[in-house]
Amino acid sequence: MIALVVIGLAALSLLLGSQKHLQPQHYIQLTIDGVRAGSIYALMALGFVVVYSVTGIINFAQGEFVMLGAMICLTVNDLELPLPPAVKLAAAVAAGVLLTTLIGAAMERLTIHPARRSPPVTLIIITIGVTITLRAGALLVWGADPHVLPAFTTFAIEDRLFRFGDVLIQAQSLWIWATLAVCLILLYFFLERTLLGKALRACAVNRRAAQLVGIDPDRMSLLSFALAAALGAVGGIVLGPVTRPIYDMGVILGLRGFVAAIIGGLVSVPGAVVGGLLLGVVENIAAGVTDPAYKSVVSFVILIAILLFRPQGILGRGEKAAEEI
Repeated sequence: MIALVVIGLAALSLLLGSQKHLQPQHYIQLTIDGVRAGSIYALMALGFVVVYSVTGIINFAQGEFVMLGAMICLTVNDLELPLPPAVKLAAAVAAGVLLTTLIGAAMERLTIHPARRSPPVTLIIITIGVTITLRAGALLVWGADPHVLPAFTTFAIEDRLFRFGDVLIQAQSLWIWATLAVCLILLYFFLERTLLGKALRACAVNRRAAQLVGIDPDRMSLLSFALAAALGAVGGIVLGPVTRPIYDMGVILGLRGFVAAIIGGLVSVPGAVVGGLLLGVVENIAAGVTDPAYKSVVSFVILIAILLFRPQGILGRGEKAAEEI
């Protein structure tokens, strides 16, 4: 079934692309740019998966963590500090990740933890309220104008481009792909090689059983939100030089990260990565063969199709999130 859908979509893309006289190099360019966007979606989807697996909550504030990471990073980088550009940018990145992680942890302690015995719908609504609050706060702090974060390679607005025939690869794309790879390696090491990571996994598999062997579910809930905030901040920071960060950038990015998580099954780390990359490529090619204005539409069409025909996701097998106590 999935194979037939993929073949049908590929044929439709080729048909629509032929009407716009697209050549093979154009499809390659669209795919490369789609993988770049999909890498950001994957980082966001990982945040959704971590929180949902441990707490059973869909955290719609994930997109705001992306925004906060980028905004805090560019604010620190704009400070007049007597540091070389590379050192100042590195300090700004560290500040963006650290402060956003603390904000994610504070969100869990101040909003989710006091209402932890409420129905899941109530907790989801709380995350929506936090989203609105963070966005309004960002508007007051940074204003409504877009900002600029320099490229990691040149430390300037203009980035370096690599040309392979008719295909262009922006240097920042390499940073984005490398960041995703490093985050996956670190996440694997944390979950598989550390006691705290194993405790988090145990709580995700069976919260009640984890509590019986001495694992504190409340502590794991705090950790999951902090980890999700860190992943979102990293995604926002590496995306910053590609786009112009603005206070409401988390809205559409958060929804796309959610779609990517749904595609992957919502409880699967590999599924989140595959879902993010797949969404980025599909929506970018669809926008290329039709109209860029339809890019967001494609994401939600995919979401509806997944929920209707394969709600467990393309890699999911009907796993359940954490049990309620």
